[in-house]
Amino acid sequence: MRTVFLTGASSGIGAAIAESLLEAGDCVFGVGRDFSGTSPDILINPAFHQIALDLRDEKAVEACLAGLFQEGVSFDVLINCAGSAWYGLHEGIAPEHILEMTETDLAVPMVLSGIFLRRFRQQRRGTILNIASVTAATYENPHGAAYGACKAGLLSFSRSIFAEARKCGVKVTCILPDMTDTQLYRNADFAASKEEGCSLTPEDVAGAVRLVLDAPDHLCVPEVVLTPQYHRIEKKKPNQN
Repeated sequence: MRTVFLTGASSGIGAAIAESLLEAGDCVFGVGRDFSGTSPDILINPAFHQIALDLRDEKAVEACLAGLFQEGVSFDVLINCAGSAWYGLHEGIAPEHILEMTETDLAVPMVLSGIFLRRFRQQRRGTILNIASVTAATYENPHGAAYGACKAGLLSFSRSIFAEARKCGVKVTCILPDMTDTQLYRNADFAASKEEGCSLTPEDVAGAVRLVLDAPDHLCVPEVVLTPQYHRIEKKKPNQN
């Protein structure tokens, strides 16, 4: 049984990861701001520990983790899954939305990784798993420049801390999904085509997480790229969420 600290656990990919890990018999400490729409199957599972927290509140995060460590909780895995995305021409993106993305998508994973790395080094084991985006992290991103910069930074960060910590038995993996059927694109004027095979599901990404975590101790998977069979996007109709 693994003990996992998972951000973004209340919905989308994070909720699918939580459900998959619970099915595997893991203990999940899931962080989210609002669990009102989370599946009851997750919330009633005794191995799921719900943590309602704004990850952008640094003092609250530090206090939460300090309390858990003081209670003797020892983590095996950190999964940085919480994400924020705003789309459009860059000059039209509000400053507060740029800050929201840079904090949620990059700064928070960096801060959490720093806290967990200190403990993982002492334990001589542990896994950090970051959820990025293959398109955003590795290609140019018109209408998503700031979001793409954050995900490219997360990929670079993942590669660097793996190089730093691998000799201490610490594994670091960056999973790079293509367009996934979640609410991440609610602020965009486009979405993946509804035709079959044009988008991933949250369960697809959760399956990749399980694949990485179930690998033998001597094997590390630094990066995983996930894409749907077809690459087709479509413009949303006016007032379409």
